[in-house]
Amino acid sequence: MRIATAFAVLSALAVSACGFTPMYAEPAVGSSLRRIAVTTQDDRLGYRLREQLEDALAWDRSSTPLYRLTTQVEQNRRSLGRRIDDTATRYELTVKATWTLTPAAGGTPVSGTETVTTTYAAADQPYAAIAAQQDGEERAASELARLIRLDLMQALSNP
Repeated sequence: MRIATAFAVLSALAVSACGFTPMYAEPAVGSSLRRIAVTTQDDRLGYRLREQLEDALAWDRSSTPLYRLTTQVEQNRRSLGRRIDDTATRYELTVKATWTLTPAAGGTPVSGTETVTTTYAAADQPYAAIAAQQDGEERAASELARLIRLDLMQALSNP
């Protein structure tokens, strides 16, 4: 029993002395991400991206933003596969987001570009086709938000 307790204490000391710092626990990056105000274009895909980014960054609406993130989104849809009547069986949606992070106090902006491709099935029923397209847009916005968040974390950790 004493050997197990001693081993546990020594293990805890060894891990605490190794210099390991969790990425999400670092106060400079974590608190900065929460204070980024997001601006997107005024369309359905822009709205979905803004919603996903605000969730991914855990935006704190009660504090003054330290940064402003502006995005410009372009989408391209192309058909994949053809039925005998020459209608598409699937679609490929490619979404490109160009983003710029500008400090509110002034300074040099940081920018980047991310591209995501998703596919979705083409349905015969009009409502199902619209729902499938919107689902593809939602998945693309979610993945773009994740990639942009990673870019922002890297940009804010390298002053």
